[in-house]
Order: sequence, then C-alpha cells, then structure tokens
Amino acid sequence: MAESMTYPGRWWHMLDDGRMQCDLCPRDCRLHEGQRGACFVRQRLGDQMVLTTYGRSSGFCIDPIEKKPLNHYYPGSSILSFGTAGCNLACKFCQNWDISKSKDMDRLADQASPAAIAQAAIDSRCKSIAFTYNDPVIFAEYAMDVADACHARGVQTVAVTAGYIHDQPRREFYAKMDAANVDLKGFTDEFYFKLCGAHLVPVLDTLVYLKHETEVWFEITTLLIPGKNDSLEEVTTECKWVAKELGLDVPLHFTAFHPDFKMMDTPHTPRATLTRAREIALGEGLQYVYTGNAHDTTGGTTYCPGCNKPLIVRDWYEIESYDVTPDGKCPHCATAIAGAFESFHGQFGRRRIPLAIHRPV
Repeated sequence: MAESMTYPGRWWHMLDDGRMQCDLCPRDCRLHEGQRGACFVRQRLGDQMVLTTYGRSSGFCIDPIEKKPLNHYYPGSSILSFGTAGCNLACKFCQNWDISKSKDMDRLADQASPAAIAQAAIDSRCKSIAFTYNDPVIFAEYAMDVADACHARGVQTVAVTAGYIHDQPRREFYAKMDAANVDLKGFTDEFYFKLCGAHLVPVLDTLVYLKHETEVWFEITTLLIPGKNDSLEEVTTECKWVAKELGLDVPLHFTAFHPDFKMMDTPHTPRATLTRAREIALGEGLQYVYTGNAHDTTGGTTYCPGCNKPLIVRDWYEIESYDVTPDGKCPHCATAIAGAFESFHGQFGRRRIPLAIHRPV
C-alpha cells in the first residue's frame, strides 16, 4: 500500500521560523523538513504533514471486551483489536513497548483498508473493534476512517488511549468513537513528567470532555506501580477527583504492574495494594471499582449500587455468572446499571485469537 507512506495528516500549522508544528497532542512537536514527531509516525514532507502508518498494523486479534478493559460495554462480547506502531508518551513502564516504542516499520506486516477491517469484524462476529496496543491518538486519521467504515456496517468502535490530545482533534476523534478506556497513569504531574514524559492536566481535560460533552461510554484504568503512584494519598486524591468531576458511576479499574521495559527492577504490584485501592474508591462513593491483572473474583465482580447483589461475577476476563436485564437493570431491585447492555447469550471467554486480514488482489 504505497499510499500509506504519504497519507495527509491533519492538525498542523507553519511557524514563522519555517518549522511545522504538529497540533495533534500537547507535545507540539516542531519539525524541520523530513523530521518525525516524538510519536515517530507523523512526519513533515515538504509543506505537508503525513501519517506514515495509515493502512498498516502491527497485528490483529480477537479479544474479550473485558480485556480492554471494559466491564460495562456489552459484557461477554468479542472485539477485534489492532494497533500500529509508535506512541506520543514515553512511559518507562510500557507493557506494549515492543509496539508502542517501535521505530521499525517492518513490524507493520499487516495491511488493511478501513473497509477490510470492518468486514473482518463482521466475518469474525465481533460486535466492536478496538484501537489498541499503541495509542490510537497518533494514528487518528486511520482510526477515524476505520470507524466510519465500521459504523456503516453496524460495528461499534472503542479507543484504548492515554487521552493525551489537544482540544480540536479530541472533538473530531471522539465524534467517531462509541466507547473508550482511558489510562489515567497516575495522579501527580511529577509522575507523568518523570515516568511518561507528559503532563497530567491534558488527560484530565479529556476525561472531563468525555463525561460532559459526549455520549461516549468510557471507563478509566490506573496501573498501580509500587512506590510510584500507589500511595494512600495519591489514590485517595484520584478517587475524590473522579467522584467530583466525573460522577460516581464511571467504572474505575486498578490494575497490577509487572516489571517491563525500563522498570525491570520494580516489583510486581501486591494484590493487597489493588484491594486497598478498591476499598478507598468504594469509600469515596464510586459504584463500580475493579481490580485487574490478577485473579480476584470480588474485585472483578459488578455489584448493584442499589441492593449490592453481585450481578456479573468475573474471574479475570471470564464471566462466571451474569444477572443483568437486557435493558441494563438489576433484576432484584430494578436499579439502572451504568453502561451498555443487551441480551446475554454466553461469552467469548478469556482467550485471544490472532487474525490475518487479507486484502483483495
């Protein structure tokens, strides 16, 4: 797909000194001829910004929706997941670093048009597709075109993202998304700056925008890293902010860190840390709080905020029992459960299935 190397990018302007500024994310990369942004995939060629990964993917897999993680968006359904390469953050703890930090275009072996991806989702009986593995913000043009193709065929779209994006592209990007999981990496600017090469406020702005100006269903994930962002004070501050600014019904996932990338000497997150964080969040009034990357049935279960009955019992990505009405209510007390639900006909399960997408010749 030769055109993938010269696909025109949006959101940029020329500076008085002759450089080109990328206006996609708060990094505001200023580029001379031929230079790429920090994400590596947005490049200046002449007086044009181009996206070098349009139509190219690091691979496709069919996953359970709970793996994104999304616990309140058609639980039990399957989702077609794919990503490209590069990232606009520089997280030292990245657990997909071989993809997100890649500057090797050879990793992008799979090539697929938006229409081909939409058809693959239908052929695979996936209710939705996920832009994931690396942040879809940096390949927004491709993701948005894929979303249009999917919506034309009745397939839902999900963004798994760090939410690090400027206001105007944020509005255009999320206008194409049905759901999202936003990684809230920590809750201090020091953490973001030292461990992610970014800042906290733009992510909070994205979350507030999603809640108050869109119909996008979203959930939040915080990876708790021992000694970095797992203190009682930081977790409490985050939970208070979510409760005040976003509301009590936004699902919050606390997930376990495992040593990776540039933080191999940092220990795994103890299960007790996840349990404590969940208890703090519940104590602040949040109604749907989960633990992840660990076997924890209590932490994986959706409870009714009205009568506290266990409605969806999970062990990691597997649903062990399901008791929500098709219109999203508790069958015991009729309390509405936040999210998107339908008749439950079994689950996809915890497995993930690699998928090859073939282009027509």
